[in-house]
Amino acid sequence: MMKTLLGGLSPTRFLRDVWHKHPQLIRNAVPGFTGLLSPGEMQQLAAREDVESRLIQGRGTHWQLDHGPLRKSDFKRLPKADWTLLVQSLNHFLPEADALLEQFNFIPHARLDDLMVSYAVPGGSVGPHFDSYDVFLLQGQGHRRWQISTQTDLTLLDDAPLKILRHFKAEEE
Repeated sequence: MMKTLLGGLSPTRFLRDVWHKHPQLIRNAVPGFTGLLSPGEMQQLAAREDVESRLIQGRGTHWQLDHGPLRKSDFKRLPKADWTLLVQSLNHFLPEADALLEQFNFIPHARLDDLMVSYAVPGGSVGPHFDSYDVFLLQGQGHRRWQISTQTDLTLLDDAPLKILRHFKAEEE
């Protein structure tokens, strides 16, 4: 599988030329990847006491964050747009997730934490933010608009339950 992982970019070349240098879009980075869970399966995991999950609603300057465990009724009350479900450490609960994460074993172990999965309805987002850690984003099912920036203005929205950038200016989409 390593021959086709990351679009054929070798781990050595990835670590030398891309890692910690710049964002890199690699289409079909994991050939055949279509996601690991259905939305219903994610909701079932988010209801468990031993699973870290978050439900994020909103856009612009208005955001709401609920931590799991979540109930079926939490999902029934949701609007048709503008929400995202996140499930953390999927690799501890799903062998297929662990196998997917294992494909990235060329990343230094101290930098490879876990596999988080998200499901978003139209308009769903975690908001414009910055990550203080390394991130690989794999698009499974559906469509998503990803935007990135190297901006230095990291001013956050006041009183938001998430660290949302106040003045995000996308440089790439």
